[in-house]
Amino acid sequence: MNGLPMSFPYEGLPARVRIHEVGARDGLQNEKTAVPTHVKAEFVHRLAAAGLTTIEATSFVHPRWVPQLADADELFPLLADVRAALPVLVPNEPGLDRALALGATRIAVIGSATETFASRNLNRTVAGSLAMFEPVVARAKDHKVHVRGYLSMCFGDPWEGPVPVHQVVGVAKALLDLGCDELSLGDTIGVATPGHVQTLLSALNEEGVGTDRIGVHFHDTYGQALSNTLAALQHGVTTVDASAGGLGGCPYAKSATGNLATEDLVWMLDGLGIETGVDLAALTATSVWMAEQLGRPSPSRTVRALSHKE
Repeated sequence: MNGLPMSFPYEGLPARVRIHEVGARDGLQNEKTAVPTHVKAEFVHRLAAAGLTTIEATSFVHPRWVPQLADADELFPLLADVRAALPVLVPNEPGLDRALALGATRIAVIGSATETFASRNLNRTVAGSLAMFEPVVARAKDHKVHVRGYLSMCFGDPWEGPVPVHQVVGVAKALLDLGCDELSLGDTIGVATPGHVQTLLSALNEEGVGTDRIGVHFHDTYGQALSNTLAALQHGVTTVDASAGGLGGCPYAKSATGNLATEDLVWMLDGLGIETGVDLAALTATSVWMAEQLGRPSPSRTVRALSHKE
């Protein structure tokens, strides 16, 4: 929209934010039917053309667990010309082998702050999952591959309820101690509030985890994703996960609704005078196109407003 949002910088916020786009992986993995490989490839290309510099491409997980991403080996070579970082999720050493064979230079592992989710998502205890990740991270670092550690259920768990801050900090530090370069704090079921966000970030800082190594990943279940993001920015966080068009959820936690929509995030950041390098019009057009491929409108309020499809 011409001239909007108006830009008014907010004191104490970072000058630039890196958006870690997760729509092509975290978004599409939750679809009921598989999206054709060529559509996924086109989606990633369009996201890169819109200015996103980090686009999580796919997951090298066994097709039995995430059938929607069973085409990872076919998809990744189609992205060779994409001018963006293309991290991929790897759950274990076989997944790492597949990713390395295709030339991946950035990977991610996903851990859990709670035992129940670790059992349901990874079929292991928290300690067992960390033991599984240890050789994955070590071998990745041997290949000079950047490693991101996701930590799920940082703010609440659908089975266990409230998750103690010290418990989250303990698992977060364990992931970083394995050798992860950065950590993404996941509000998997969208129950976080701004004070909770700042309390967790402060607790991590007190235990020696620098804010520069932390990203945030909010779901909008209770409409708190943007307010939680602002709280994280006020704390100094400069990496924010988001999903184009608000795609995604979590196949292992049915109460997890969509991710923070990238367009909604960019609208807020543009209004705050924070640089992202993202062309909002091009991104919106991409999400409208993807919504057409999926046969339903985008849940992103910004996409709806800018495309006049309320």
